[in-house]
Amino acid sequence: MLREGPSELSCPVAGSLAADTEERLVEHLLNPAHYNKLIRPATNGSELVTVQLMVSLAQLISVHEREQIMTTNVWHDQDSEIPILCRASAQSCSRPMRQSRLPLLYLNERCSLAADTEERLVEHLLNPAHYNKLIRPATNGSELVTVQLMVSLAQLISVHEREQIMTTNVWLTQEWQDYRLTWVPEEFDGMMKVRLPSKHIWLPDVVLYNNADGMYEVSFYSNAVVSYDGSVFWLPPAIYKSACKIEVKHFPFDQQNCTLRFRSWTYDRTEIDLVLKTDVASMDDFTPSGEWDIIALPGRRNENPADSTYVDITYDFIIRRKPLFYTINLIIPCILITSLAILVFYLPSDCGEKMTLCISVLLALTVFLLLISKIVPPTSLDVPLVGKYLMFTMVLVTFSIVTSVCVLNVHHRSPTTHTMPPWVKLVFLEKLPALLFMRQPRNNCERQRLRQRRRAKEQRGRRAAGGQGDGRAGAGRDKLPHGERRPSSNLARGKQQPPPLTQALLGRPSPGFEEAVEGVRFIANHMKSEDDDRSVSEDWKYVAMVIDRLFLWIFVFVCVFGTVGMFLQPLFQNYTVKTLTHTPG
Repeated sequence: MLREGPSELSCPVAGSLAADTEERLVEHLLNPAHYNKLIRPATNGSELVTVQLMVSLAQLISVHEREQIMTTNVWHDQDSEIPILCRASAQSCSRPMRQSRLPLLYLNERCSLAADTEERLVEHLLNPAHYNKLIRPATNGSELVTVQLMVSLAQLISVHEREQIMTTNVWLTQEWQDYRLTWVPEEFDGMMKVRLPSKHIWLPDVVLYNNADGMYEVSFYSNAVVSYDGSVFWLPPAIYKSACKIEVKHFPFDQQNCTLRFRSWTYDRTEIDLVLKTDVASMDDFTPSGEWDIIALPGRRNENPADSTYVDITYDFIIRRKPLFYTINLIIPCILITSLAILVFYLPSDCGEKMTLCISVLLALTVFLLLISKIVPPTSLDVPLVGKYLMFTMVLVTFSIVTSVCVLNVHHRSPTTHTMPPWVKLVFLEKLPALLFMRQPRNNCERQRLRQRRRAKEQRGRRAAGGQGDGRAGAGRDKLPHGERRPSSNLARGKQQPPPLTQALLGRPSPGFEEAVEGVRFIANHMKSEDDDRSVSEDWKYVAMVIDRLFLWIFVFVCVFGTVGMFLQPLFQNYTVKTLTHTPG
């Protein structure tokens, strides 16, 4: 029991001693007297700081194909030598020297001497006695601070057509003069430049005016490069979501003009003068987009004559869509579905599946129209090109449904319900078939010639009977010697006379003979009537076939020339960068 007491007490004491040691070490290392986190860990201005970097992949979270973004969980392993911390341990400066006490003292002296020119310079520049980051770097209230601005496009992330937002990754270059950040290089070992944290110096509050996401300023405040003459170079990266008016007239063969408008939030033209560093935005580090081509990135400086205090810098992002994706997935399927409507006129005239095919094509085009409505913005200023084409094809398909109904109506006409006008016979049975390269079946042609020949004979017989007298022509029968009547010679209207036996039989009265003759006449007339009705019905069917063929050619020509006319115009139009004028409202 006595032995366990001291051991139990020794654990807290040892832990307390270890904690005190670590605390003293941390305080010693981060002592503001010899360590400044704003200073680059170099013994002199020309020394390089080598940073070894390694990435350890912990998780591949997702790959967003449409926005072309990969989300990962990684660990960054960074290793560097910091000579400024050599006062605490020589291992951070150079490991091979830790066995000798004399070299350690020499190294400490070297680090002490290098603690350092850059540190003295930073303390000199940011001394609160003569520098205040809240004050504009001007010698008097009327002096202008000129800020040179340039945009470097790193990536065009996306253009959201429906929300009319363009997302870009840009580097916003800003240069200005700050007379308070000057020094004589000879007094600081010839140092010409120094890097200062941007949050410790004065910055022009240049923001994106046409922002659509709420983030008006840059996303990362990088260091600013300050030269001995007071020139400040600041290159912060930013991801901007800017409002962009989408022109849907030629979608998906469209060209857009999205703008980035920069202006100081609190300073006007009498205090800060914004000027363009270059006339166009830089694309030196641009990553190509899979959806858009960059046509031009001109910049301009806008002033308002009515307001002398207004000035802004505007960059026009003139971009053209790559139409391959929408051509393969939208336009070609739509054209193929529309071509199915052409086959409607090639189906037989009495086929009921004509209506089914038409309605199916119409429903498919309606689905494509719904897809388009979810892509383009809901604007009433213009109709997209694809929307126009879909409406054009839907009108054609609706027209094909109407013509199919008319063709079915004509096909099922009969002599008991309709009489074929002479102009229909002339146009659809004689003129149009020759123009449409159609030929009537041979049997129908021969039957038509026989029918015409029989009608001509009947007309000649009526004219001959009318010349012999009204009585015989009206009765159609001759009187026999015993007061009986015999059939007229209409039964024997032919090229040859009846045989002598037939004439003898006709000359003798026979019971029931007249009824038999009437029955034969009735059967002959009925067969003639059926043949005439069948002939007229076949004529109506042929008229329906001619109408089908006529609308087939009309539909083909309208579809081909309409499609070519709609899609060739945006493909070969010459886009010109128009001179844009901006007048703030």
